[in-house]
Amino acid sequence: MSKISVCMIVKNEEKVLNRCLNCIKKFADEIIIVDTGSTDNTKNIAKKYTNKVYDFVWQDDFAKARNFSLQFATCEYLMWIDADDVINQSNIKKILKLKQNLSAETYMLKYQIAFDKNNRPIFEYYRERIIKNCVSAKFNGFVHECISPFGRIEFCDIAIQHKKLEINKNNKRNLKLYQKNIKKGVKLNARETFYYAKELFYNKYYKKTIMVLKHFLCMNNKFLPNILDAYLVLSDCYLFINQQRKAKDVLIDCLKNYLPTANICCKLGYLYILEKNYINAVFWYKTALNCTIDEKSGNFVEKDYNDFIPYLQLSFCYYNINDYSNFKKYHKLAKKIKPYHSSVLHNQKFIEDNNI
Repeated sequence: MSKISVCMIVKNEEKVLNRCLNCIKKFADEIIIVDTGSTDNTKNIAKKYTNKVYDFVWQDDFAKARNFSLQFATCEYLMWIDADDVINQSNIKKILKLKQNLSAETYMLKYQIAFDKNNRPIFEYYRERIIKNCVSAKFNGFVHECISPFGRIEFCDIAIQHKKLEINKNNKRNLKLYQKNIKKGVKLNARETFYYAKELFYNKYYKKTIMVLKHFLCMNNKFLPNILDAYLVLSDCYLFINQQRKAKDVLIDCLKNYLPTANICCKLGYLYILEKNYINAVFWYKTALNCTIDEKSGNFVEKDYNDFIPYLQLSFCYYNINDYSNFKKYHKLAKKIKPYHSSVLHNQKFIEDNNI
């Protein structure tokens, strides 16, 4: 059985660290925790689980901090995790089983980062999570750091769940890191340019986001999921600055070059709903239903766009064109997936009250 060193960087995580480490201790052969400047009880909590707790002077560079943690690992494999991540018992069992036959260089595990009211994951994607301990295992990127998958790569049906207890109030932190590096003359690569644009978007600098994303789309060495997401963000930016026609045009431009994805089709459907063009909206929502999910492509997977959202919106569209049979049909399909969703309950009450 191979051994795994779990490596973490932490700062002021006293509210979640016990929860995370109680999961990790069930499969980790070694736990390494690097503290980047905690002023709470984080380090004392960490020391209850491991004697490998180290200090790192923060240098505005997440990759540097993560690589510092990796250098203390002595096991054959590395695993990184954040303090507000959790692993449920069924996935812990899968990791223990995986340890018995580790042979690849990179293991991709699901990262679930958003959930509905019933704790059903609605946003997930694969990340490089368990990696052979060698010179190729190195993080890159001062923000949104990653290890480029290398060697033989295996995708595993194992999920890590990101469970924040509090919303991060410092929502400009990452943007400031990008701005600081740009001011120093750092030239961003395609991936960094994409995530810089996303930080601008999160902070509502929509016109600047448009400019940066247009530059990104002209760059070389782009990652396909980032390209598709860039078009969606561009569309949102145009919508937020009241340029609805351009919001639609950029998505159509995307479909001239790439296969349709469910979220792009749903966004087009929504834009046609805004125009009250329900027939065209129906076309795009039905197209969304026919889009397949390729989780191993690296795409961000928001499963609701493949079923629940199209069903819900199709019921809305059919009602508005007085096709009550299809209105009820798609309402029932949406209800089957999320019977207690507020829109489903509203529609159900409307059907009963009006004897439709």
